[in-house]
Amino acid sequence: MENQIVEAVTEQSFIQTLAIFMDEGGIFMWIIFATWIFGIAVSLERIKSLFTYDIDGSSLMNMIKKHVLNNDVQKAIQSCSNSNALLPMVLKSGLKRANQDKEQIQDAIDSTILEVVPKVDKRMSYLGLVANVSTLIGLLGTIYGLIQSFAAVANADPSSKAKLLALGISKAMNTTALGLISAISIMVVHNILSNKSDKILAEVEEYSLKLVDLLGTKKRKMPPVPETSKAA
Repeated sequence: MENQIVEAVTEQSFIQTLAIFMDEGGIFMWIIFATWIFGIAVSLERIKSLFTYDIDGSSLMNMIKKHVLNNDVQKAIQSCSNSNALLPMVLKSGLKRANQDKEQIQDAIDSTILEVVPKVDKRMSYLGLVANVSTLIGLLGTIYGLIQSFAAVANADPSSKAKLLALGISKAMNTTALGLISAISIMVVHNILSNKSDKILAEVEEYSLKLVDLLGTKKRKMPPVPETSKAA
């Protein structure tokens, strides 16, 4: 019971401290906070999308290679049809033209790559914008707060000027603090997501080239791909 009371008091104290922190910073605090929430929302959407688009490219390519070498392109296509990832989508477009020449296979893959690249890069630029805007608004809020502080102490009693100035500067720094918190957190997420998107695109490029080489240099003639698969 005592532990619950202590936790409730601690939680209430934290909320009160946070409320005071936000209130002292003025309107700029809420602008930064709204920008931060927007950045978090974009980050969550990108995290969900990029992890959906990713796949173990090596395992998928080994499976496709096995089916192609066994003259079973249909199974290779089916292996690419059971995933929402981008790599299978690209490889599937090449497999559908398995009996055509190397240039036609490459054209199909290139066309699909042009479709999937925007999905990976979608909204990523917003995260960099949020980080920059948060920092700049924080600095603007601090400058505005300092201007107000100096104006307030201009006509104040000499004995209280130092105290008023210190209090005003302390409040003005709140916007810088929140702006940096927002910017740093979003920058970290942006870097993680950028690495993830680079990995996805690198695998798409690597394994699409390997597929073109595999289909273009295969000696044995493969059976025609059924029309139903071409339309899939």
